Order: sequence, then structure tokens, then C-alpha cells
Amino acid sequence: MTKILVVLTNTTRYHGTTDPTGLWLGEATEFVDEVTKAGFDVDYVSPKGGFVPLDPRSMKYVAESDMKIYESSDFQNRALMNSMNPSQIDSKEYAAIYYTGGHGVMWDFPNNSELQKITMDIYNQGGYVTSVCHGIAGLLNVKTAKGEYLIKGKEITGFTTSEEILANKRKVVPFLNQKVASDHGAIFRKKRAYKSYAVQDGQLITGQNPFSARAVGKMLVHQLKQSK
Repeated sequence: MTKILVVLTNTTRYHGTTDPTGLWLGEATEFVDEVTKAGFDVDYVSPKGGFVPLDPRSMKYVAESDMKIYESSDFQNRALMNSMNPSQIDSKEYAAIYYTGGHGVMWDFPNNSELQKITMDIYNQGGYVTSVCHGIAGLLNVKTAKGEYLIKGKEITGFTTSEEILANKRKVVPFLNQKVASDHGAIFRKKRAYKSYAVQDGQLITGQNPFSARAVGKMLVHQLKQSK
């Protein structure tokens, strides 16, 4: 298995507002840059399949490496316009799953049963379950066959409550990732706001904020190459 499944949001607006949101571009492109440079292939999936919107604020933080991927026909076609539907995914093909962020994921990641099944299938076959920033929302409600939360007792990180306050979105988001993670038994780790930070606990690799995508990618590549 040399493929990694990248999960993207379909949410175009903060619910209850007219403000646009979507995928935080760098959280996809920086990760993809790291894993593809290392020889791994990626596929893109979203809860509904099809179109994936971009959070317009994320375009302020792109580097040339981000733009190179963003402008490629492959990323435009397979990620932004024609992402796969969960029903199209064969979990056996993937060595890892990676949940990207952007505030939009707070509405369409947490309770998607199809993505949760894919996540557990990959985990149970020895693959890695990874996320960055708000993408941790996709892991919060995933349960094992025993009915326990996958993150219970695991060291993880994600977008913190203090970062949500600094982003001025505390009153807009439907829940706080840090609080729910702790409520579900995770050992939530964090460092300084908006600094790169990633945590590994076994088959789980998580990054704190938008600036942690490369760190997650590098950790995952290291693990996958070790297991070859």
C-alpha cells in the first residue's frame, strides 16, 4: 500500500452566517507536497464527493510550493472539483488517512459514518490515522469495535480553544475540538498558538494548527518508510 487518503470538506459557509469557509489550502498542499516527494500517491475524498471550496483567508498564507500544487490540473480536478465520495473508497488500498482542516470541517466531518468506517478499517489493517488543525474533528467520534472512542487514552493535538478565540471564531463554531477531545478521553497536547507542533501516539499522528501540516506529513513518511 503506497496510497494515502486525504479528506476534504464540502462546507462553503460558517453555518448560521453568510461568511465563506472551506478547506484551508495549505493544510492539504503542504501535506501532499511532503508525502508525494517521498514517493506516496494520494487520493482525495470528501463527505459528499465532488466540489471542495477553499477558505478565502487561507490564500493569504500560501507559499510557492502551495501554488504549484494548487495550480496543477491533478489537484484542481481530483481534489477541488471531483473529490471522491466515501462510497467509492476501498480502504484496503490505503496506508493512511489524513483529515485536513479549515473551519468547514466542523460541520461535515464529526458525524460522517462512512468516513468513520474507512478510518477504522485503515487503522485495523495497521495503517495510520492522521489529521491537522480542525481536521481532528474527523477523529473525535470515531469508535472501535468495542464501542470506545479511538482517541481515548491517546496523546493527540488539534486546533486549541485559545487559537479559536484568537481566530475570533469561538462563538461561531458548533463545538470546541480541545474540549470534545478531552471529554472523549484523549490526552490533549498543545504548544504555543500558531506554531508548528505535531504529536504521534502509535498509529495516530495529529498536528495542532495550519502551520503543522508539514510536520504531520514528515512524521507519517518516516513511519511508512520504516514499516516497508
